[in-house]
Amino acid sequence: MTIVSRRAFTLGSALALAGTALATPSLAQAKPKIKVGSLTLPVFAPIIINIMKARGFDARNGFEADVTVYPGFAAYYAGLATGEVDTLIGGPTYFQKLRLEGVPLQIIATGATLADLVIITKDPAIKGLADLKGKQLAADMGSGQFQILSIIAKSAKIDMAKDLTLVNANFAVARAQLAAGRVEAAMIIEPIATMMMKEDPSLKIIFNANDEWKKLTGFPGWELVYAMREDAIKKTATAPAMLLAALQDVSKFLISDPDTCDRIATETAKLPPGILKDAVLARRWDFDAKPSWGAERKGIWDTFERAVAAGFHPKLPDEAIIYAP
Repeated sequence: MTIVSRRAFTLGSALALAGTALATPSLAQAKPKIKVGSLTLPVFAPIIINIMKARGFDARNGFEADVTVYPGFAAYYAGLATGEVDTLIGGPTYFQKLRLEGVPLQIIATGATLADLVIITKDPAIKGLADLKGKQLAADMGSGQFQILSIIAKSAKIDMAKDLTLVNANFAVARAQLAAGRVEAAMIIEPIATMMMKEDPSLKIIFNANDEWKKLTGFPGWELVYAMREDAIKKTATAPAMLLAALQDVSKFLISDPDTCDRIATETAKLPPGILKDAVLARRWDFDAKPSWGAERKGIWDTFERAVAAGFHPKLPDEAIIYAP
């Protein structure tokens, strides 16, 4: 090779390498980010997103989940309201409230069924909801879960405010109240319920919201659904479809490999080993991501109607609260 040709080869190689270096960031930037809200608590929000990230389901479906973690529910929902995050999982009636208040959100997918919501007691005389009359129940009265419980109770001619003594307590405090014997029963969600029953085998579930909701409405009940801000959808039109596909990958993986999911939850959400797996196999920790605009739309809207009839919200939201591609 002559000096001239060697120089040409060296220059060509340098230009090729420079082109590669310039192209690499460009390719990396081509993958859109979806800002997802999460929590420090061992509940659905962090466990789902942690499994998604650990298994690369976001990247597989064409986006990067950019996670923001919040210490409590108030800040968590505020993150969606202010636009700090694009999407998160939450109660359908709470999203109804936010939409009525002007937050530009749309429900894009289902998430956790109502099998997650239970009432636990150690009193053998309490066998169902009716047996709680005159008893003390610890429950988070500001939660969407309490709204669902109240709607079901009302259908059974039970007035939660009059027939029971309610002790307002978040799920962690409700757990402690029941353990200390200060209340006869507690409204609890998974995986906290499984942890409690592992610690104290005398505890039993006397109410499962999913079973009772189906009896009442004829529809599957959704404790948690995914909402996304409209501005995020306008920015990336494919965002709802990409996120839904990644959520469906998580849903399938929970069933196909609960051991690995349990290990991820143990490492990231600090759950004791075996808790998530037991809750999944018991079909109480039931994550089922489906498009909100399909067959599930009717059930979600029915929940809105019942929340209005029960007096939790003044009116129905506009129909655009449920996303349609």
